[in-house]
Amino acid sequence: MKKSLSLLAATAVVLGALTFGNSANAADFSVAIVDVPAVVNASAQVQALKKEQQLKAQEIVKFIEKARKDVASISDAKKKKAAEEKYNKELVTKKEKMDAEYAEKLRALDESISKQITDKAKADGYDLVLSKGIVLYGGNDITDEIVKIIK
Repeated sequence: MKKSLSLLAATAVVLGALTFGNSANAADFSVAIVDVPAVVNASAQVQALKKEQQLKAQEIVKFIEKARKDVASISDAKKKKAAEEKYNKELVTKKEKMDAEYAEKLRALDESISKQITDKAKADGYDLVLSKGIVLYGGNDITDEIVKIIK
């Protein structure tokens, strides 16, 4: 919520500067807008990452099922408790590793998509690029062009 409010405030400042600034300079100021969620959803890399994450989640489910069977087969209470603790630690380690790898790959994809947007905006001479979600009116929508680049 704070992020969207600060983004809205920043947008208001930029728009205010455009309105009250030199009208000759404002005429030369070009704004592009991008539907970032649409770009992300269209990315083949993001789709591949989602599938990879689903496969890893299935592996964890299989691990849990195996652990349950193993623990259920133990009759000694102390051994059962020790096995539960061992499997819980293993599960936590696997989950943390999976989450860390996913976060790192997602960060890299985010940087890549942001760079593609920046490069396209610079190549086309835009002074400012805003997310389509915060723009009520105006700006040149370059979403389709970005989608073509990242596919």
